[in-house]
Amino acid sequence: MDYIVVSDLLIFANHGVFQEEKTLGQKFYLDLKLGLSTQRAALSNDLKASVHYGELAQHITTLFQQQSYDLIETCAEKIAHFILSTYPIVDEAHVRVKKPWAPITLPVESVYVDIVRKRHRAFLSLGSNIGDSQVLLETAIQKLNNTYIKVTKLSSLYRTKAWGLTDQPDFLNQVIEIETFYEPQTLLQHLQNIELELGRERHIHWGPRTIDIDILFYDNQIIYESNLIVPHPYIQERTFVLEPICDIAPHYIHPVLQKPMRYLFDTLKTDTASQ
Repeated sequence: MDYIVVSDLLIFANHGVFQEEKTLGQKFYLDLKLGLSTQRAALSNDLKASVHYGELAQHITTLFQQQSYDLIETCAEKIAHFILSTYPIVDEAHVRVKKPWAPITLPVESVYVDIVRKRHRAFLSLGSNIGDSQVLLETAIQKLNNTYIKVTKLSSLYRTKAWGLTDQPDFLNQVIEIETFYEPQTLLQHLQNIELELGRERHIHWGPRTIDIDILFYDNQIIYESNLIVPHPYIQERTFVLEPICDIAPHYIHPVLQKPMRYLFDTLKTDTASQ
């Protein structure tokens, strides 16, 4: 990956927890590092194929001075989000916000926060078997679309038998592909908030539900945490996941099993038919 770097951009602004910081203001230094491919711009000698760093610096200065925030963490997040939202050719944004006049009663050269935000490709599985399932799936997808998530592909809808706990109504299932700036845990929290808004109750494991939204894949990452396992551990066992994902990404390679979705789906169909 190539990088365009803007270093030590000096901006006077009014960020800080204390009222004096909000009233009097202070200087901040920003470092911006944009990850992208510059080859097309280099070969064509066309600025439109790259990022105009003069305009970028001006946009960031305006953004940084528009509103006062308590935390430089918030400032950095806003800047990274602006860069990724404004420049589609940028794949990742490194942002450092330095606060040399931080109110610390000790000799300190500077305090800073350093973040990296990226475009991530993820696949989500949606299911419902309570209420008007089609409307619930559509509503969930509408709620997913925000400034941090863009739904890029949708599978067809599939009516399937319940899996795990089979004595319940059939499910309506769908798989979608998204582009997101959320990190995995933040994405998970966002999905769980949508489930709560749509009446999801967690009383019975694998029981009936108004809406269920699972993270199937997140880039090619392998995540094993107490509340999140990615890739989803049951993908290769679930027709209601494999069939719809084959609509939109049949050649996507499972990062653990190292097999494409079409192969996993065909294998599961063969195994099921032989039982």
